[in-house]
Amino acid sequence: MANLEKSTPKGEIFDWKILKRVFKFVKPYQGYFYFIIFLTVLLGVIAPIRPYLIKLTVDDYILQNDWKGLNLMLILLICSAILQVGIEFVHSYLSGWLGQNVVRDIRMQVYNHLMGMKLSFYDKTPIGRLVTRNISDIETLSNIFTQGIANILGDILQLTFILIAMLYLDWKLTLITLLVLPFLLVGTYIFKEKVKNSFNDVRTAVSNLNSFVQEHVTGMAIVQIFNSEKREYKKFEAINKEHRKANVKTVLYYSLYFPLAEIVGAAGTGLVVWYGASSVLAERIELGTLIAFILFLSMFFRPIRMIADRFNTLQLGIVSSDRILKLLDDESTIQHNGTYFAKNLRGNIRFEQVWFAYNMDSAKGKYDENGQINQEDKTETKPEWVLKNISFDVKQGQTIAMVGATGAGKSSIINLLNKFYEIQKGEIFIDDRNLENYNLASLRQHIGVVLQDVFLFSGTIIDNITLRNPDISLEKVKKAAELVGAKEFIEKLPEGFYYNVQERGATLSVGQRQLISFVRAMVYNPQILILDEATSSVDSETEEMIQNAIDKMMEGRTAIVIAHRLATIQQADKIIVLDKGEIKESGSHEELLKLGGYYNTLYEMQFLQAEKK
Repeated sequence: MANLEKSTPKGEIFDWKILKRVFKFVKPYQGYFYFIIFLTVLLGVIAPIRPYLIKLTVDDYILQNDWKGLNLMLILLICSAILQVGIEFVHSYLSGWLGQNVVRDIRMQVYNHLMGMKLSFYDKTPIGRLVTRNISDIETLSNIFTQGIANILGDILQLTFILIAMLYLDWKLTLITLLVLPFLLVGTYIFKEKVKNSFNDVRTAVSNLNSFVQEHVTGMAIVQIFNSEKREYKKFEAINKEHRKANVKTVLYYSLYFPLAEIVGAAGTGLVVWYGASSVLAERIELGTLIAFILFLSMFFRPIRMIADRFNTLQLGIVSSDRILKLLDDESTIQHNGTYFAKNLRGNIRFEQVWFAYNMDSAKGKYDENGQINQEDKTETKPEWVLKNISFDVKQGQTIAMVGATGAGKSSIINLLNKFYEIQKGEIFIDDRNLENYNLASLRQHIGVVLQDVFLFSGTIIDNITLRNPDISLEKVKKAAELVGAKEFIEKLPEGFYYNVQERGATLSVGQRQLISFVRAMVYNPQILILDEATSSVDSETEEMIQNAIDKMMEGRTAIVIAHRLATIQQADKIIVLDKGEIKESGSHEELLKLGGYYNTLYEMQFLQAEKK
C-alpha cells in the first residue's frame, strides 16, 4: 500500500514566515486581536496584586489587631479576585472566538482551493489526507490563537511581574526560591522536545488512519467480495497500533513531567518555608512576606510548567499551518485565464495535433512534432503519452462516436474538452475559439456530461439533479426527467423528486442512478452532449427505454459518444477508432466496414457477436 502520509516537517517553534502568513487571516479581526493582547498584558500586571494584598493584610492588620482595616482589605481582595476572573473570562472567550473565526475563514479558503484543483492533483493525493488538512489540521491551527502566542506571552509577563514583586519584597528569599529553577527549566526543555516529536508522530498516525478508513469504507464492497476482510483488518491493526504507540508515548512524557515538576515546586516551597520561617523567627522578615512568597511560588512555577505545553501547542499549530499553506501554495489549480464568456455556443469542436500525458503538468512548447522533448528544454520527467497527435473536428449538431480498446484514450479526449486536465502540445477549439480563451465556468454550462460511474450525493433526487442551483425550477427538472424517461420511476418513489437517495445513491438501482445522471445533464440544456459509456451499466430493458431518450437528447446538439453498444455507434455521423492514443481510422459505420481494417476487426470481435445474440 502506498505511503499515505509523508514525514511531517519539524519546523521551528517561531517560524516567523509561517506565522506572518497565518496572521494575515487575523487582519479582519485585528481590533479583537490587539484587545486580547491588551488583556494578556493586564493579566500579567495584576497577577502579583493578591499575594501582596495578603501580605499587607497579615502584617498591617491581622498582627496589629486592626479589624476595621482587615474588613477593608477583605473587600479589596474579593474585588481583585472578581476583576481577575472577569478579565480571564473575557480573554478566554475572545481568544476562542478569534480562533474559531479564523478557522472558519481558512477552512472556506482551503475548500474553495480544493474545488479549483486539477483532477491530476486528486489522482495522486489520498482523499483521507485532504480530509485531515481541511478538518484536523485547521482545528489544530486555531490553537495558535486560543492557546498559543497570547497565552505564552501572558505566562512570560506573569513570571516577569511576579519575579519583580518577589525581588521587591526580599531579594534573599527570591534567590532561595530560584535555586530549584534550573532543574525545572532543564526538565521543561527535555519534555518540550520529546512531546514535540511524539505529537508529530500522532499527527502523522491520524492522517494515515483517516486515509485508510476513508479509502476502505468507500471500497468496502470490493473488500467483502474478495474475502479480504482479515488482510485489511491486519493492515488497519498495524496503522492503529502506530497511532496508539504515538499517543501512549505522549501520555508517558506528560505522566513523567508534571509529577517531577510538582516535586521540584514542592522542593522550592520547602526551601522557602525553611529559610523564611527561620528569618521570621529571627525577625529578619515579616510573617506576611513569607506567606506572600509561598503564594508567589505556586503562581511562579505554574506558568513555567504550562509554557512547555503551550510551546508544543504552538509547535503543532506551526506544523499544521505549514501543511495547510503548502496545500494553498500548490499550483495544481485549473487555470482560469480565459475571459470570453460563452453565451450562444454553436458546438463546433476541433482538435489540432493534441498531445497529452497524465504524468506531466501543462508544458506547451517543450515538445516537437513527434512528442519528443526539445533539446533546449530538457526535463527529468519523460511523458507517457496517452494521446498522440490527435486531430479531428465535429460540426454543429453532428454526433461523433469513439471506439477502441480500454486505455486507447477515449475518456482522455473528453477530460481535455472539459479542461479537467491541460494538454502539453497542440490546440483545442470550440466554435473556432481556442479553449484557453473561454471562461471555464461559462463554457461548462454548455457541456452536458453523462459518465459510466454515476456519483450521487447524500440528499434528495432534485438536489442531485440541480446540485442546489436555485435558478433551476422543479418544473424544469420534471420536463427534463420526462424527456429522458425518468419521470415515471421517480414519481413512484415514496417522496417523488424529494426522495432521499442516501450516500452515493445506495437506495437506487444502477439503472435508476444512470437515468438521474441523464436528467442532471439535460436540465442545463447543453449545446454539447458527452456520453461516456452512459448505457453500459444498465440492463437491456432499461437501455431500450432510454435509447429513444438519447436520440431526443442529441437532436440539435453536438454529441460525442463513447460506447460499445452497436445501436448508438451505427447512428453516428462519424466514428473515430483509437488505439494506444492514436487515431487509426475515421468515417461512418459503412465506410469503416468497407475498409476492412481496425474497426472491421473490432466489429467482428465485439459487435457482430452482440448482434447474433
